[in-house]
Amino acid sequence: MGRVLKTLIYDGEISLSLLDTTDIVQKAIELHKLSPLSAAALGRSLTACTFMATTLKNDGDKLSVTISGDGIGGNIVVCGNSKLEIRGLIDNPSANLPLKSNGKLDVAGCVGTSGRITVIKDIGLKEPYTGSCRIVSGELAEDFSAYYTYSEQQPTAMALGVKIGVDYNCAGAGGVVIQTMPGCSEESIAKAEKLISNFTAVSSMIENGGLDGIVNEFFKGEKFDEYTPVYKCICSRAYIESILLSMGEKELLAAVEDQGKIEVECHFCDKKYLFSKQEVLNMIKEAKS
Repeated sequence: MGRVLKTLIYDGEISLSLLDTTDIVQKAIELHKLSPLSAAALGRSLTACTFMATTLKNDGDKLSVTISGDGIGGNIVVCGNSKLEIRGLIDNPSANLPLKSNGKLDVAGCVGTSGRITVIKDIGLKEPYTGSCRIVSGELAEDFSAYYTYSEQQPTAMALGVKIGVDYNCAGAGGVVIQTMPGCSEESIAKAEKLISNFTAVSSMIENGGLDGIVNEFFKGEKFDEYTPVYKCICSRAYIESILLSMGEKELLAAVEDQGKIEVECHFCDKKYLFSKQEVLNMIKEAKS
């Protein structure tokens, strides 16, 4: 499970969120057998999605984010809901590139520097909210900041990081997000800009001291609300059945006649669902009744 701390700072003019998503990223690594580069790209995306999920207000609210860049990782999709159940996938889980000159993983090369971030939020309205923004750098913190600033008119700064150990496990992952509140003063904005510059190595900070270490160093005395996100897929046999039935009886029967069975794999958790011909016939019969 992850950990999120949220509060207001600078006389309530700046919203602050601290995220430890180490366990969430580790779960993704194990499920998808991610290379270090793919883990870094998907992990940063999962962290941003975790923050976004904390802003969902009502039971049943959910969101999905698609990052369609021109990098070797292909598309990245991350999803979350108001229960802070987070999941995600990357087209190329084995993406690999040489390290950058500073010795860090080339996340921009994995994501790409051209393309779009698209966010779809289902928050109980007649139609889901859709927002989109061009990829700015491919490093993802800047890209999600740009999304909030330009698509949701919410000035935002983020630091996101994922550190992969020599054993290919996640040593530390998380982020810091600051957003201005309505009527925020120029003085508080300047202080916030200076503050975010302290977190260029946020994954190492989390590895070494967790969120408590960050709080003790920078935010001692602040009172935080705490949340517990978790990597969890929402798929189930009943959910897969509903998707199959949405294909229509003719197509469903044609598929099962061709192979004698239907096998469906959930790309978010790699779980496989097998339906025999008789089970498919029973599904159709029950749906009709």
